[in-house]
Amino acid sequence: MIREKGTNRAQFFRGQVAKYNWVDFGSSWLPSDLNAAYLWGQLQFADKINENRLETWNAYYEAFKALEENGLVELPVVPKECKHNAHMFYMKLKDLETRQDFIRYMKENDILCVFHYVPLHSAPAGLKFGRFKGKDLYTTSESDRLVRLPLYYGIAREDLDKVIHRTLDFFKR
Repeated sequence: MIREKGTNRAQFFRGQVAKYNWVDFGSSWLPSDLNAAYLWGQLQFADKINENRLETWNAYYEAFKALEENGLVELPVVPKECKHNAHMFYMKLKDLETRQDFIRYMKENDILCVFHYVPLHSAPAGLKFGRFKGKDLYTTSESDRLVRLPLYYGIAREDLDKVIHRTLDFFKR
């Protein structure tokens, strides 16, 4: 019913009711024609887009392996039996202060890096609807360390190199 704009339309089509009515909360998540056309264009080039994103992800990973080996960051872990789509590239820094310093440094160098994750239990809806019990041993401290690097289809090689070099420079300070 929620998908059907709050109506019992599905029951109507199954012959369970004589006519359909608005009966509950609902909405419409159908894309507009313009959004659908844009998506179709992307789907036609999905493999090319994904390959490009994976190249960027791999370039970051290779460039920052030494930082991880030296205990300065933690990089994403992709289990051997899994494939990923390079949705994002993140690093975990030492702590919140280091992350904020890194974000500030990158911004001063015209690179936008953002923190990625607000724990659900501390988000406005989590505070309103959630029931967090016990101690938060990991979630908040881990989220305080996360930072996302720019990753998008068609990133120019010079921009990618700039992100890599500035990140490496940050950790040399």
